[in-house]
Amino acid sequence: MTGGSGMEFHLPYDAYRMKYASKYAALYHALHDEILESRLPLHTKLPSSRELARLFGLSRGTVNQVYEMLIAEGYLQADVGRGTYVVYASGQRKKDELEEQAIRLSDWGERVRAEERGRGQGKEPDCPDHISFRMGHPHLDEFPRELWNRGMYEQVRRMTESPQEEAFAAEGHEALRLAIAQHLRRMRGIDAPPERIVIVNGSMQAIALLTQVLVNADDPVVVERPGYQGATRAVLAAGGVPIHAEVDGQGLVPQPWNARLLFVTPSRQFPTGAVLGLERRQQLLRWAAEQGAVIVEDDYDSEFRHRGRPIEPLKVLDQEGRVVYIGTFSITMLQELRIGYVVLPKALVGAFVAAKRLFEPHPSGLLEQRSLATFMASGGYERHLRRMRRVYASKFLLLQGLLQERMSTRFDWVESDAGLHLFGWWRGNAASYASYAAECREAGVTWSDAASYGLPPGRAGACFSFAHLTEDEIRRGVQLLR
Repeated sequence: MTGGSGMEFHLPYDAYRMKYASKYAALYHALHDEILESRLPLHTKLPSSRELARLFGLSRGTVNQVYEMLIAEGYLQADVGRGTYVVYASGQRKKDELEEQAIRLSDWGERVRAEERGRGQGKEPDCPDHISFRMGHPHLDEFPRELWNRGMYEQVRRMTESPQEEAFAAEGHEALRLAIAQHLRRMRGIDAPPERIVIVNGSMQAIALLTQVLVNADDPVVVERPGYQGATRAVLAAGGVPIHAEVDGQGLVPQPWNARLLFVTPSRQFPTGAVLGLERRQQLLRWAAEQGAVIVEDDYDSEFRHRGRPIEPLKVLDQEGRVVYIGTFSITMLQELRIGYVVLPKALVGAFVAAKRLFEPHPSGLLEQRSLATFMASGGYERHLRRMRRVYASKFLLLQGLLQERMSTRFDWVESDAGLHLFGWWRGNAASYASYAAECREAGVTWSDAASYGLPPGRAGACFSFAHLTEDEIRRGVQLLR
């Protein structure tokens, strides 16, 4: 293809446009792959953003955004007055691959690497002016920054006075475990002594350690479908075999599985939001007793209930020490805090702590753990939760009402009373869903595609998070969806 300046430049943009819904993603991947495959070799000069935009019918803003991304990743370099050049040598890639192949990994290492390579395929970044209903962005405007910062500074001072006070305490800061035990007793009805609570770096660390402690090669493990894919990846990395359990409007459907481990989200099924009823909870506990199995209950966001009475965790019904309860502060506090906790049956405490000590002989994030313990003991955490419940409830009711009123011809919405996102099953086929999602991206609105959570074949669904959006943005986003 020849530009206005007479420059010869070929790029298979149209082929990539058929693979990617947005023009940004198509251009990015086309350039990225041409560079990696040496079809745009080292020192190749690329067209100006104006020329490339004209060649492919794009905006200069889109081209500039793609160029800036490739520059940041080390593939291109822009020199004022000279233009934009390829600075990545593909021969280095081949050298890196040869070096990688020369190192033999364990079976576990191969499985982990394979799972990591499979993550994030097809994900596209949002444009800055898009309204994004995607999950993973809590509301930060109401976070008590001043109070939290004061607590952090105080703990820095105390830790410098006694730096080795909690060395080798893999279980985590004792005062934080006590504060969590008191909070769970008051707010969730779980009566667990601090000795059975272990602090972890987010719920995923707890899931990974539990699979390593409980799963042997070829062991069947029950996971929800759709469900949290972190559990599936952990099972595969441990050499286990995931058994996909059906999910309906009432959550997980119990079956007489031949397995000794089950991952479940009973208070709010992830990602659909369905609540597991009492009868099914009792069925799961009977199954665990008969099989000698362990149930891992992931209670990821039920702290935020917007109406109706709180649902008791499965752990409250557990009379035989079969349930492991996982909670996290990543949603209620700061996402970057990376503090979670696990409530263990007595028989699992020793093995779990030993496994955690293998990776972390000394507790990580001890400064944050101590600050959080003080924050909870002062009542600051529960005041923060009450304030955020009010904020989120208003947004939840607004979004739920708008989606049901204006989008029920497109989606079949799952009834929900809690959490920070709403889920809908697409009423059409996969092709019509992909077409509609592409049109919405072009119009400036996106959401979390539930395909990444392991949907059953032939079904499409979407998650709409509202935590980070203002009420005006929610209204504007739904209008764009419509």
